[in-house]
Amino acid sequence: MTDDTTPPDAEAASDAGAPADATATAATADATGPSAEPFDTVDTAAILEGRATDAYFRRTRETLTAADRDPHVVAEVTADQFPTGTFEVLAGVENAVSLLAGRGVDVDALPPGTCFDGGPVLRIEGSYLAFAELETALLGFLSHATGVATAALACRVAAPETTLLSFGARHVHPALAGMVERSALQAGFDGFSHVAAGEQLDREPSGTMPHALVICFGRAERAAAWRAFADASPEDTPVVALCDTYGDEVEEVLAAAAELGEDLDGVRLDTTGSRRGDFRHVAREVAWELDARGRDDVDVFLSGGLGPADLRRLRDVADGFGVGGSVSNADPVDFSLDLVTVDGEPAAKRGKLSGAKSVYRTPEGGHHVGRRDRAGPADGESLLEPVVRNGEVVRSFEIDATAERALAEADRVGFRE
Repeated sequence: MTDDTTPPDAEAASDAGAPADATATAATADATGPSAEPFDTVDTAAILEGRATDAYFRRTRETLTAADRDPHVVAEVTADQFPTGTFEVLAGVENAVSLLAGRGVDVDALPPGTCFDGGPVLRIEGSYLAFAELETALLGFLSHATGVATAALACRVAAPETTLLSFGARHVHPALAGMVERSALQAGFDGFSHVAAGEQLDREPSGTMPHALVICFGRAERAAAWRAFADASPEDTPVVALCDTYGDEVEEVLAAAAELGEDLDGVRLDTTGSRRGDFRHVAREVAWELDARGRDDVDVFLSGGLGPADLRRLRDVADGFGVGGSVSNADPVDFSLDLVTVDGEPAAKRGKLSGAKSVYRTPEGGHHVGRRDRAGPADGESLLEPVVRNGEVVRSFEIDATAERALAEADRVGFRE
């Protein structure tokens, strides 16, 4: 027996005659690098200090410093130079602002939740050496979160009236869970499952029960598992029973309803794809049999490898979905950062557009890219907004407001998967 603070592996090591910290020692020994970080996590200090960077940016600083050269520049983050007609939804702006704050630069950005299909999403103006080494981290913040949010918005648009929960944290490095859950919320998801992300975002995580809980009780004790789960659930937490561990979904749902009675708020079906058959038919049959027994108050939740196409097909037979890899495994958006003016003169590498730019939402919902020193389109709405001025953050960000913007934007531009 071990107390709550002793890792199980340490107990095993002690039983075998090894010191109690043998496991931790082994983990440290296996880690690479002087910091011996066991989870391959780059910490906040490294990001803020510019060490979370590609080596050539460090060499760039050394070269420019040796040459006594530090021009005043305008840099822009873009994915596409001209509008493409295929929209993505911006996320990660909060992290980018935190990275660039206090560095004496001015930053403008599209508000998070804005749909874009070309032109800059963020602009930095100031001394180049004030942010040279931050490019790698900056692009990572924007690229990954935007990819996740765009995938989440595709799910939200596919099932606009149905509860959506993000279940995908298990598919990514644990250090990224907060980013995944924030991005899903910003795209209109109703909740998520990750406990630590909930602590970061000041949101209560949601969830039901795993197959492992039922299996721990055994095939013959499914009812005991459901009852124990209900009895242990906080009073204000809905009791949602997982009903496909051993038997037919309808049979398990009806058994759970019989065992829990009015304590049962919902059921979740998560049958492995190779065994579930016609998932739509299964969900309809479950709802039919519940209704036949006067239990149409029991919600039906579906999960297990679902994406936007599945949600569109199932949205009228489900009260909610748990969505995992379809969102968390989204490809990052391929942003790049380019210098477009140097000491007031237009500049750009081959294939990129020189000069500072503005972007606009046109009345018909289009996205227009133009030169910053020229007038925008008639009735166009300028989208780039100040977020940092001379190093000081001048804009706050709220998840719910971002979600409202993303949904309104999706409708306005005709966002689709």
